[in-house]
Amino acid sequence: MSDLANSEALKVKCEGDAEAVAIVHACCEPLPPPEEATDFGQAFDRFGDAKVVLLGEATHGTSQFYLARAAITRRLIEKHGFNIVAIEADWPDAARIDRHVRHHAHEPSSEEAFSRFPTWMWRNVEVHDFVEWLRVHNEAQPSKARTQFRGLDIYSLGSSIAAVLAYLDRVDPDEAKMARKRYGCLTPWQEDPSGYGRAARHLAKPPCEDGVVAELGALLENRLAYMRRDGDSFFDAAQNARIVLAAEHYYRVMYRSSMDSWNLRDRHMFQTLARLLDARGDDAKAVVWAHNSHIGNAAATAMGWQGEFNIGELCRAAFADSAALIGFGTDRGTVAAASDWDGPMEVKTVVPARPDSYERVFRETSVERSLTDWRSGRSHELRDVLSKPRLERAIGVIYRPETEFASHYFQAVLCDQFDAYVWFEQTSAVTPLSGGSPHGAPDTYPFGL
Repeated sequence: MSDLANSEALKVKCEGDAEAVAIVHACCEPLPPPEEATDFGQAFDRFGDAKVVLLGEATHGTSQFYLARAAITRRLIEKHGFNIVAIEADWPDAARIDRHVRHHAHEPSSEEAFSRFPTWMWRNVEVHDFVEWLRVHNEAQPSKARTQFRGLDIYSLGSSIAAVLAYLDRVDPDEAKMARKRYGCLTPWQEDPSGYGRAARHLAKPPCEDGVVAELGALLENRLAYMRRDGDSFFDAAQNARIVLAAEHYYRVMYRSSMDSWNLRDRHMFQTLARLLDARGDDAKAVVWAHNSHIGNAAATAMGWQGEFNIGELCRAAFADSAALIGFGTDRGTVAAASDWDGPMEVKTVVPARPDSYERVFRETSVERSLTDWRSGRSHELRDVLSKPRLERAIGVIYRPETEFASHYFQAVLCDQFDAYVWFEQTSAVTPLSGGSPHGAPDTYPFGL
């Protein structure tokens, strides 16, 4: 098709979206700036009865998304009894934050929290400010009622092995010796787990699965004795052993199938969330912070149409209407991202959204910030206009605006992907934390050494 024909087809399509723009404009609710945390958070009281509220982001480096999630989460904790914050981050890193916010004893570490690429994703001013708020909030609560801060992800192979061994050195030195033998197959690869995957795939290296399975089994076999000494520490050690098992499998399959590795990762994150809820008891209520691609229902996107699933889809199946899936979007501004994996963080310009995208529909409403909830009110009419598949943009830790259509857009049905949508017309990059602790911060400050 010629460029002229493409242009005419796009013009007709955009004119057809005028009805969608008008209905979204009539149904969306303007929001104050997220810096006005109390007023911003009040708009989300409607989700207070949920068991799990999943808060997305359209990029991994947008300040307004982090500020909005912080404001919403504060409200859900203070007014609606939410007591778990679970983020798309590694368990050992988040565990340091968790000890800090729940006023537990500091455990020395050889590295800073969130010190691996992409450091800006969690090591930023916006997260720091929320963490410090949560620490202050928790201080006034009984110990068992304090809100947890947990990581869901799978990438901490070396740190998780070290955590299991450190735990066993304290509680069962003989078992620690056995654990070192079982993990010995993975020891050369702790700092380069993707190298283990390459060797297993291309150099016929025997897998290390038997040892990591045996170690998790040994931990669980001794759980009653270990839990009597310190239940929280055992939970942490067992979770790290599960991560070692999942990571070993993940790095073996990542070079074989991107779909299998994606599904393994999201299944692990969902199972971690479910385990946290179970451990917290009947009053457990969780807020999840992760990318839209993880927290929206994958079955309503091109991901799901090709066989991938995610946390949002699994939460919908497990918790039905007790899970609220809230997506986030923006049209333009700046974002913290890299050009290549392991590359330096750059502040990049986010180009305005394509005319054939959901983002353009929301931009054309001319509402600067909004919440659109299609579960009530004029939901039938709103769902109708948002049930037409359109393009949606996803920016992760890599952003390549020069190839944006191929690199960052996918088809989706928004009203089936999410329960509600938070819109910011223009956004700006997160502010990364510099090294060390801020002036006056205590020695236990979790982002420091």
